[in-house]
Amino acid sequence: MAEGAYIVRTMTRREIDVAVDLAAAEGWNPGLHDANCFHAADPGGFLIGLLGDEPIATISVVKYGASFGFLGFYIVKPEYRGQGYGIRIWNAGLACLEGRVVGLDGVVDQQENYKKSGFVLAYRNIRYQGTGIGPANAKAGIVPLSTLPFGAVSAYDLPFFPDSRVRFLKCWISQPQGCALGFVRNGSLAGYGVLRACRSGYKVGPLFADGPEIAESLFLALQENVPEDAPVFLDTPAVNAAAVDLAKRHNMTAIFETARMYAGKSPDLPVHRLFGVTSFELG
Repeated sequence: MAEGAYIVRTMTRREIDVAVDLAAAEGWNPGLHDANCFHAADPGGFLIGLLGDEPIATISVVKYGASFGFLGFYIVKPEYRGQGYGIRIWNAGLACLEGRVVGLDGVVDQQENYKKSGFVLAYRNIRYQGTGIGPANAKAGIVPLSTLPFGAVSAYDLPFFPDSRVRFLKCWISQPQGCALGFVRNGSLAGYGVLRACRSGYKVGPLFADGPEIAESLFLALQENVPEDAPVFLDTPAVNAAAVDLAKRHNMTAIFETARMYAGKSPDLPVHRLFGVTSFELG
């Protein structure tokens, strides 16, 4: 057991790897290169709770633009739960985001606690799991996202998120062992998706599109980069019936869910065009 006083401070870049490992131990299946992009989003947006020299608690409180923050990685090691360490790092995290609208994806057993801190349910997100289908016949209009001006990608992304996330997005769409594709229609971007390698299998996220057919084209094209029968995961907003239908039509099974909750005014996002959440940790 660790000895000494409990302190909460900002994580170093290396300690973000600790948070990712704790998330993996909880069964959240993080991406292999998530930590680099998470740090790029907001280097000061991650807190760690230390008991002596032992890291026992984590939380992320990433700031986007001037108005929004997202809370994630709220984890206390199982053997230290119920002793007040969690609420202390929670309060420290919320203090970092004071004055902003704050979002989170809450696991089922914590949602009532989040309500006590002023968070209100917006909708449920459901994680679906399927298997890779091997090579598919990608439709016309699919292009590598790297062939498009980053400004066009960032502009397309902006309505799907409450504030700008340019630093994060630059890293996310170019990470190793990943694939980022766009769908171009009449010379303009009409959807894009990212596939990334995870501890187990691959996740598709985000998956944004102007319609279900475009979303499906991107989903299938991304899967060309997945070994046949490897696990594939898609996190869909339950309020988007077309997204749920996409997952089910491709024989995916619901395995996990979160509640998207906000403290402050819930942003007006185009959820009918949001087919895959970027990540449960950073929104």
